[in-house]
This record gives sequence, C-alpha cells and structure tokens, in this order.
Amino acid sequence: MTVARTTEEPSEASFGRQSRIIAFVVAVSFFMQILDGTIVTTSLPQMAKTFGVEPVSMSIGITVYLLTMAAFVPLAGWAGDRYGARRVFLASITIFTVASLFCGLSGSLAEFILARAVQGVGSALMTPVGRIIVLKSARKSDLVHAMSMITWPALTAPVIGPVLGSFITTYLSWHWNFLINIPIGIIGLGLVLRFVPDQREEKVARLDLLGFVQSAAGLTFLLAGLEFVVQGTTGLAPSIGLIAAGVVFSVIATRHFMRVDAPLLDLSAFKVQTFAMSTLSAGTASRVAINATPFLIPLLFQVGFGRTAIDAGTYLLFYFAGNLGMKAITTQMLRIFGFRNVLVVNGLISSASIGACGFLSPSTPDLLIYCLLFIAGLSRSMNFTALNTLGFADIHAAQRSSASTLSSMLQQVSLLLGVAVAATMLNLSRTIHGGETLSLADFRWAFLVIGLIGAISALRFVSLPHDAGAEVSRHKMKASSKP
Repeated sequence: MTVARTTEEPSEASFGRQSRIIAFVVAVSFFMQILDGTIVTTSLPQMAKTFGVEPVSMSIGITVYLLTMAAFVPLAGWAGDRYGARRVFLASITIFTVASLFCGLSGSLAEFILARAVQGVGSALMTPVGRIIVLKSARKSDLVHAMSMITWPALTAPVIGPVLGSFITTYLSWHWNFLINIPIGIIGLGLVLRFVPDQREEKVARLDLLGFVQSAAGLTFLLAGLEFVVQGTTGLAPSIGLIAAGVVFSVIATRHFMRVDAPLLDLSAFKVQTFAMSTLSAGTASRVAINATPFLIPLLFQVGFGRTAIDAGTYLLFYFAGNLGMKAITTQMLRIFGFRNVLVVNGLISSASIGACGFLSPSTPDLLIYCLLFIAGLSRSMNFTALNTLGFADIHAAQRSSASTLSSMLQQVSLLLGVAVAATMLNLSRTIHGGETLSLADFRWAFLVIGLIGAISALRFVSLPHDAGAEVSRHKMKASSKP
C-alpha cells in the first residue's frame, strides 16, 4: 500500500485521464439507454399499423419497460458488489442491446411487449452500476468533470430523441428506432472491455430478498401510478390507488432497511446532508422542474403555436445547444462560486427561464425565443450537473453502491413526477377554462407552476454550508481561512 501511495501523485494526470475515459465509456451506454426511451414514442402509430392494433394499445410497451426497470433497479447496487461492477455493466449492455434487436424484429404486440420487458431489466442495472464504476474510478478532484460527462445523455437525449425518431420513422421505418441501438451497444461493449477495470467488493452480504421485494413493489407501484397519470387513460382513482400502494410499500421497505443488519440498501447515505438535499428533498423538486420542460416545450410549439414537428425541432436545437454549451464552463463555475451559490442563483435563473416560456406566443420574435431557450438550456445543464455531483461529494466508499441505487430510484420518480405535474396542470387549466383543446393560457399556467417549484427548490439550498462539497468543487471560501 505504501509503494502505491508514493507513486500516486506523479500519475495524477494519467489517473485523471483514465477516469475521464471511463466516464465517457459509461456515457455512451447511458446515451443509448435514454435515447431509446425518448425515440420510441414517435413511432408508436406506425408500429400499431404493423401489429394491427389501435395506437393507444402501444402505450403498454412503454409501461412494461418502465415497470420491469423499476422492479430491478433496487437490485443493481448489490449485484455490482456481488458479481463485479464491470461484469454486471457488461451484462446490462448485452441484455439491453439484444432486447433492442428483438424489439426491432417484433412481428406482433405480444413479441414487442416481451422484448421491452427484457430491455427494462438491462436498463435497470445499467444506470446505477455505471455510476458506481465512475465513482470508484474518479478522484474527488475529477468528480465534477466525470459526473458532467455521464449526465449529458440525460440532458441531450430527451431533446434530440423525438426529432431523430420522427426522421427515422418518416424516411426509414420504425424498426430502425430500435436497431440503431445495435451498433451503439456493440461499441459500448468494446469500450467497456478495453477501458473499464474489474472492480469487486471482497465481502458481500447475502441478498436481502425481503427488502428487494418490498422496495421493488414500492417503486413499481409508484411509477405505475405516475405513468397512468401522464397517460390519462385509466382514470384518477386507479392512479391514486397505485401511488398510495407505492408509498405504503416504500415506507415498509424503509423500516425494514433500518432494522436488519445487512439491508439491500444502506440508508445511511441520507444522513449526509449534501446527498439528502440533492437527491431527496430539494433535489427531487428541482428535478421535477428539470424533467418537465422537455415535455412542455415541444407541446407548446406544436399544440400551442400550431407549428410542425420540424419547426419545433428547430427551436429545440437552441435548447439543446444551451445544454451542451454549459458543459465547457461547469467545472470553473463551481470552483469560483461553489455548489451552494450555483444551486441557488442558477436555480433561480433556470426557474425564471421556465416561467418565461409560458408567456411566449406565435407573435414572439424567433430571436427572442431562441435566446430564451438557449438560456433555459444553459441553466438546466448547470443545475443537473451540480445536483448529481454534489450528491456524491461526501459519500464514503462503503456507501457508494447503495447511494447510486437510491439516487437512480429517486431520479426515476422525479422524471415521471415532473411530466405528471406538467400534464396535470395542463389538464386542470383546460378544465377550469372549459376548453376542449389546450390553449396558450393552459401552457402559461403549467410553465408558471413548474417555474415556481424550481424557484422554491433553489431557495432551499440556502441552508447548505458555504463550503458544501468544496473538496470536489475546489471552491475556497474566505471564511475557511479564518481560525
């Protein structure tokens, strides 16, 4: 151990490059996974024609994928520790890629549903285990850059997915929306085999089967209820019932994890203030705003403005450019201002840009729309990266696996919760106004409510210490030099 310690500093640049390469490798797989979830919605009508069913029946493909993913996410951290993160990550990419092939070759709705269920299993393991690999390979000084690298797929894929999916469906066929995953998956497997080292814990407790069942049931019921709220096809009572069941099972699972000696998920990470705030309380509310905007903005242009999908895609390119543009200066901004100031000030800017979208109209000059979307993309990207990085800034090595799994579970909830809140506000406003279709006034209220949620969550970060996550951001406060 002593010899390794003395050679560690001279190889710091090499170590940093290695962690960045590993983060890029993980990001490639994440991009395939998230792109698949956003691209498939554009081809559902064409798939329904192929399978000879009504378009509304195709929503089950999305639901089944979501539920199988929810059921197996709690298992990811334990599996990574038990069998090795690299091995499980390779297995997740393989499962996802092969299932994508069968999705593209499906000749009936039943075959498609089965393939999507298997695809959900691969997706469930991919995100938590991939994040564990990055956390284990990166020094704290490299964590901002590494987390920024693996979060860009979550920012860009939802924006370009619908546009790319529409293009593929129109000029090729819906099959290629799934077959496109094959070369990406193969590249991902090759990169993992080449660059990701084998990482495995020496001693791993037996599987907490009861905890797995309880937590899987809680997350599955909760996400199913939120998904049905978004779809709006099952009625309010069943959706509320599923959400309630999810909450009950989640509470039962939480009590179980706190009482047993070797729980599936170690909840001690929530005792770390930076993790608790960035993932559970203020972080969840902030992600609700972050995840609602990619849902609302395309609808605003296509339904509210009456523009074509291609026109909406043009507007979204500026939003996409903003998401990418901030990546170049995220590390510097966090180093200068620190996590607390960035999350408060940038969070308020992001919330203001979201609320301002509600006042756009077909008569608004395009230049003004482009500038607003670019600012919204910039601030959204900074918020997302800061939240994801701060969450693991103070997490100990023994907590990484459970913290990564818990973070993935809560992010899945916030993803659907953001869309559900946005959809609910649109429908509620339409009902109050008595309109048969959505109007600009309905979008205005939805954007204002989402912006308000984001603003409240941003102000919650004021309670963080000035030096929160300073070891990661390298932010040096003047107060820290005082005795």
